[in-house]
Amino acid sequence: MLYRFRSKATGDTLMLGPQAEQFFRALGREPAPRGIIEVGAMPQALQALRDAIEADDMARAATAGQDDAQREAAAAAAGRDPVALRQRLWPLVEMLRRAQAAGEPVVWGV
Repeated sequence: MLYRFRSKATGDTLMLGPQAEQFFRALGREPAPRGIIEVGAMPQALQALRDAIEADDMARAATAGQDDAQREAAAAAAGRDPVALRQRLWPLVEMLRRAQAAGEPVVWGV
């Protein structure tokens, strides 16, 4: 599934299903084909994303002394994506920041 996140404050952000599901899990939400993040909920959403990114960064730091093959094997064994969550979620974090500053919601599936 392809998700298109939209806000009047930013351009659209597209994400494939598995990556969007990481976003939803970080927010503590179930993936849904349609939804909205209201401006009032954005501070909590941004904090949840920062917490998830920090946890992923700490898990990756634990494998910092390993070579690439060992790191990828450890990530696969732990069920983690080889691409850092920080990199995956950056476009949506920026979208939420800009939308919050402009007072606009972020929607998808509409």
